[in-house]
Amino acid sequence: MPTYSLLIRNGLVFDGTGSRPERTDIGIEGDVVSALGDLSKDGALTTIDANNLYVTPGFIDLTNHSDTHWTLFDLPRQDSLITQGVTTIVGGNCGSSLAPLVNARDIEGIQKWIDISRININWQKMEEFFAELEKHTLTLNVATLVGHGTLRRAVGMDITKPASRENINQMIFLLRSSFEAGALGLSFSLGRSHALSVVEEELRELFNLVKEFDVISTHHLQDEGREIVSSLSRIVSLARTTGARNHISHFKVLGKKSWPLQKKVLEMIENARNQGVGLTVDVFPYDRTGSNLYLLLPNWAREGGKRAILERLNDSEKRMQITEAFKTLTLHYDKIIVASTLHDTGAVGRSILQLSENSGLTPEDTMIELLLTNDLQVSIFNETISYDNVIEVLGKMYSAISSDGVGQGIQESATDLPHPRSFGTYPRIFNWMVKEREVLSWENAIHKMTGLPAEILGLEKRGVIKKGAFADVVIFDPERIRDTADYQTPRRFSEGIEWVFVNGTAVISAGEFTNQSPGRVVKKA
Repeated sequence: MPTYSLLIRNGLVFDGTGSRPERTDIGIEGDVVSALGDLSKDGALTTIDANNLYVTPGFIDLTNHSDTHWTLFDLPRQDSLITQGVTTIVGGNCGSSLAPLVNARDIEGIQKWIDISRININWQKMEEFFAELEKHTLTLNVATLVGHGTLRRAVGMDITKPASRENINQMIFLLRSSFEAGALGLSFSLGRSHALSVVEEELRELFNLVKEFDVISTHHLQDEGREIVSSLSRIVSLARTTGARNHISHFKVLGKKSWPLQKKVLEMIENARNQGVGLTVDVFPYDRTGSNLYLLLPNWAREGGKRAILERLNDSEKRMQITEAFKTLTLHYDKIIVASTLHDTGAVGRSILQLSENSGLTPEDTMIELLLTNDLQVSIFNETISYDNVIEVLGKMYSAISSDGVGQGIQESATDLPHPRSFGTYPRIFNWMVKEREVLSWENAIHKMTGLPAEILGLEKRGVIKKGAFADVVIFDPERIRDTADYQTPRRFSEGIEWVFVNGTAVISAGEFTNQSPGRVVKKA
């Protein structure tokens, strides 16, 4: 009789804790790791010889957007992620989640990324959203945070004004219900229009609930450029007061003039950590952001939501003020590339400067016309990150690795040029940071993709290879592993990943898709 359902022999095993690897065998029974060691005398239904290969826990993408970009439903195989070795994704990031929704219109929070007229929503509460997800075929494990902006929409408040006591009580009720259903934490994006009016009382009360449930509070910082120090200071102060654990998503310092501020910011993080504040970050290994074009508008122009923004863009006097505000940002229009649009305007893949020269409009007017034509739904690549800064952050023991990306397929689209991070983040780290620059060791890099994200999220049986852990396992060739996606041709899969197992079932086998769907909804225990 076979002892195991799967036996992985002779691989160099990295357990996800950052410890040195060991050459050992792994016995898997069903969905869990059941034995480690010399299993040469044991049998299995399936045996893989991993000689000359590395064996690691599956990678956990803790800043992911497949949910709010809807590819979790449109492309459930999540090809661009599983071909990188990702086995668990965390949605609900940057202030937007798919639950809780009190009214049908609450889903408008994701209209900046997709055409919401084509989707159907049949849930309201977080537990109902989880129940719906469990009906779908999931290739990967899926967890979620609760979006702060989603909460604010759900309580029906006027987002141009601070929350009332009643608003805060309603948000606390919805958030408590979502945590009880298994959401892993609360996410913020305090620079977006729905959060510009937030005051400390609201944040403090929400942070207190995060602390009560021992979950995580994540942050797309309000300002990642000139005001990054004050933006981080606000979070650190609340963290000290409430004791809540906090995490900075896709950490970066934007803009060449702001790059020197990173030293001060990292000092703040380390001082806070030394004083007992729970504070971590994640980072992606690219020098260009992928973000919404409308976020370049000045704060006053983003207040009040989509309709108010469009009205200002159509107002000649306010439009002139916005144009002047753009000029103060010292934007490099030749380096701002249009990545996606709502309508096929021929702009995707071209720079703002190219579009400006072809249209005869100024670059500032070109951006405004793009926003108007596409109902604000325009995303861009913008070369505003220092690689030296990225390398410095990756070297910190409190930094994890995430894609900040979206599960994608290989099919080309006239209206969407995905960021290459959606296809190449994790192999890029191995190829660039481990093999080429030798900034990280293999075990340290793997820890930042597996054990550390699991620890940040409070997932005890994911992100590690140990007896009793769920069998999310990646087997790759250290010589061949590399990313192939770039900004011009991003829809190219990474190379070197030989097998990927999710809950003990292969989703990649000998480099090929298996079309199996063993993924699960992951909830806070």
